[in-house]
Amino acid sequence: MLVWHGYTFQRNSCILIGNQKLQQKIVFSVYSLYKKVTGVTDMGERLTKRDIEKIEEEIEHRKLVIRKEAIEAVKEARAQGDLSENFEYYAAKKHKNQNESRIRYLERMLKTATVVDDSSKSDEVGMDDIVEVEFEEDGEVEKYKLVTSIRGNSMENRVSIESPIGKALKGHRVGDRVLVNVNENVSYYLRVKSIDKTGDEGENIRSF
Repeated sequence: MLVWHGYTFQRNSCILIGNQKLQQKIVFSVYSLYKKVTGVTDMGERLTKRDIEKIEEEIEHRKLVIRKEAIEAVKEARAQGDLSENFEYYAAKKHKNQNESRIRYLERMLKTATVVDDSSKSDEVGMDDIVEVEFEEDGEVEKYKLVTSIRGNSMENRVSIESPIGKALKGHRVGDRVLVNVNENVSYYLRVKSIDKTGDEGENIRSF
């Protein structure tokens, strides 16, 4: 738990005064801040087979393409002379180190991951579905795509199936009234209006 500027943050939940939908929209951004401040890292990610394929593809590309380009860029910058004022050298070195860090991060993720089944019934909310919901609080309608946490993006309404709203919606059908428990103190109701079985559309794996 992290207390910051009077707010209490927890993974996949937050306590804020105001509209509950706003909580859901910023929860992923909040947790990203939480990780940066505390140094918390994600271990044991729940990944689909497609997630694993994407990670393996990125690792291969970084090792075979980006690594080679980065090494050459460092060599070229070093050849320019005095390194004390060679900003191109330090920029190239930074890029090379970032690439290696990303490779280690992804490899560690694969080693600790749990493979999850992304299948679901044709009339029920499941992984990679776009769900249209109506908030009982004010009648506002929103669409969310349920994804694994590594593809979550609050700005694009892609929410983790492990988040409060993801857990609540999973397995429900059109017309169901669903209670979303953000935490022990905050909850709200919404109703499922439609389910779009779009599948994985190639969302990017999250950065650090």
